[in-house]
Amino acid sequence: MTDEVVAALQEQIDPARVRSGATETRLYRRDASNMTGQAGVIVFAESTADVQAAVCVAARLGLPFLARGSGTGLAGGAVPPDGAIVISTSKMNQIISVDAENRQAWVEPGVLNLDLSKQVAHLGVHFAPDPSSQQTCSIGGNVANNSGGPHCLADGVTSAHVLALEVVLPDGSITVLGGEDPEQNGLDLRGVFVGSEGMFGVATKVCVRLMQNHPDVATMLMEFDSVAEGAQLVSDIIAAGIVPAAVEMMDQLCLQAVEAWLHAGLPTHAAAALLIECVGAAGQVASEMAQIRMLAAARGVANVRIAADEGERAELWKARKGAFGAVANVKPNYYLHDTVVPRARLAEVIEKVYEITARYGIDVINVFHAGDGNLHPLLVYDAREEGTIDKVHEAGREIVAFSVAVGGVLSGEHGIGLEKRDLMPLMFSEVDLSAQEALRLAFDPQLIANPNKVLPNPATCGDMHEVPDGAWI
Repeated sequence: MTDEVVAALQEQIDPARVRSGATETRLYRRDASNMTGQAGVIVFAESTADVQAAVCVAARLGLPFLARGSGTGLAGGAVPPDGAIVISTSKMNQIISVDAENRQAWVEPGVLNLDLSKQVAHLGVHFAPDPSSQQTCSIGGNVANNSGGPHCLADGVTSAHVLALEVVLPDGSITVLGGEDPEQNGLDLRGVFVGSEGMFGVATKVCVRLMQNHPDVATMLMEFDSVAEGAQLVSDIIAAGIVPAAVEMMDQLCLQAVEAWLHAGLPTHAAAALLIECVGAAGQVASEMAQIRMLAAARGVANVRIAADEGERAELWKARKGAFGAVANVKPNYYLHDTVVPRARLAEVIEKVYEITARYGIDVINVFHAGDGNLHPLLVYDAREEGTIDKVHEAGREIVAFSVAVGGVLSGEHGIGLEKRDLMPLMFSEVDLSAQEALRLAFDPQLIANPNKVLPNPATCGDMHEVPDGAWI
């Protein structure tokens, strides 16, 4: 079958860009999660026409296909179903046009997140979503997962920054969803597509909104004797009507791991630290910083470090965004979850995370978007130790179940993919899941676009069993 697929693809696409060798299929068998699949053929697309040709072959032969950008996804969204056609968009990396006056740009899906902001920096604008992987993740991947990042507390996630999409639908047809005008008539199919994790087709061009650079910025680092104290200050700040650009928390193990790697002068003696950034007009930033310091003083926070210049600010953000890379200083492997919980329950959930991981004998590094309650507990382990992986997955399921039980959700920005697919009944009823399945079928009647992701198959609650604290999985 593979030879037939390769031959069909090479009739439409440069044969040099259609690969089925062991090296390529092995490289593309996984993303940044700890799950693997088995790709059938890799297509290195360079244009919308290439993507369309690949999708048409998949539709004609009834084969699964999926688009893949940089492969930085953490939920198995880019893990190929066995024998799938993997459409790599990494070579589709051109910024097509930039409208500085209206602050928008058309880009191809393989453009890297940080590269886009660098390319338009001279115009005084930037692309707001800034995942920790922004040096390597692609705009297409951001669209697929509706990615966020530290600075999305005030500016919003990817869906707030995508105006339109050129899309190859699962039947091979091409359409444009949304438009450059702020208000579009009819259904918001653009909004439906953003965050659909490859189930509705492949984005081949994206019209993004660009944000004006802020005239002033201030960044501070505060240290706490407990995670709960830091969480309480976050609630105080939001309750006071202040919405910083970013509010990030790192616990002690995270601070120690990052400091051992980057030597950024982090307070490794502290139980937790908050990284807070305010942006805007100079007077506004100064006022917000003063208010935050007053709130911190009222909570007894003594040690506050304010970045003196852009170099120190960049160093602090390098420390925050380097947290995942620093895990290697603790253990060689990690398993990351991505739940969101109500801000008022943040301290409670973090304490539960510590309790669960301690019970399983697993180290955990907590680094998360404290401003919106988006948790990123990294369960760190050594896969060579017998039985460890099973314990890590069991602990992870308990963390997710508890997060949902207190009013949270399964994912904030990493997506559902394979990782949380079978946990969807924690949040959604059978009716809810059936409605989502109906929407999926409207886009993809053959169910060949990144199949077996996100929705349980079939989309029903299936078997459930009880875990501690009355949560169900």
